[in-house]
Amino acid sequence: MAMELESLGTFLKSRRARVTPEDIGLRTYGTSRRVPGLRREELAQLAGVSVGYYTRLEQDQAGAASRQVLDALARILMLDPAESAHLHNLALRRAEPRMVRHQRQRLHPRVLALLESLGRNTPAVVLGRRGDVLAWNRTGHALTAEHVDFEAPQDPARRPSVPRMFFLDSHTRALHENWDELARIHVAYLRFTAGRYPTDRRLAELIGELVMRSDDFARLWATGDVADCTVGTMRMRHPTVGSVSVDYQVWLQPDIPDHRLEIYTANDEPSADALRLLADGQGSDQPGGHRPDRPDGQGSDRPDGQGSDRPDGQGSGGHLPEAVPSAAPR
Repeated sequence: MAMELESLGTFLKSRRARVTPEDIGLRTYGTSRRVPGLRREELAQLAGVSVGYYTRLEQDQAGAASRQVLDALARILMLDPAESAHLHNLALRRAEPRMVRHQRQRLHPRVLALLESLGRNTPAVVLGRRGDVLAWNRTGHALTAEHVDFEAPQDPARRPSVPRMFFLDSHTRALHENWDELARIHVAYLRFTAGRYPTDRRLAELIGELVMRSDDFARLWATGDVADCTVGTMRMRHPTVGSVSVDYQVWLQPDIPDHRLEIYTANDEPSADALRLLADGQGSDQPGGHRPDRPDGQGSDRPDGQGSDRPDGQGSGGHLPEAVPSAAPR
């Protein structure tokens, strides 16, 4: 089931409820208020627009909003850069965008070359726009998902889906000591991505599936939080090497923003020793998700861009354990 994605009006209402008059220096003179945050008329006055126009914005009936108006609203609502970008993305979207089932994502040769250049000493994973694993090196696989078949990213129907693993796979949940913190970031980033790609049916289906199957995801999605996911810390209880603390950072290519190369570096000497143990235990440096005879890292393509469809999000073949959710067919 495809999730009905957020509208501009819905986002404005949720952010307005978050800001109190005291936050922006308004005096209320002790009067009772029926709303938890700013009133529409207060926000409209501060942003320099009429109450009627702002009301139509929240009702998604105002048409296109100017950049100046959006910037003013972002300032009054105290949006951070990711939230502000999300606001602008929602404003650019048609009221009822036509959903499109996009073709499978192909691993760009430039990203693959960068992944290969890291070798086995630096754990790394290449993620697509929906958080599906397009490729990983041996140590990246061993660190983040050693219970998953290393070759799974080669088959679009079996590609591991990080959001699905995070919320539906007990192994992944047990791996992360700071699961709650990372879960909030994953959900906020999915909302940010949904604003950038409002017509992506597979993304809407992923969000709808997680809302239906995970109470934790549904609760976090309901907060309306938005965030870009570029740097952070993972504290792990790794089944092979024990406690590991790593920083992750995302490298983006400006002309292929859908491909996110995520690399992991140790935060302390014991964690560095643990990563060296993982690297020493790996074989070939050839990244998973790449076949030498196919420079785009793809398996066989069907003309309609479909893989095998199964309701549990699994492909029809391979060695992925039953409990590990893979990406939806590309």
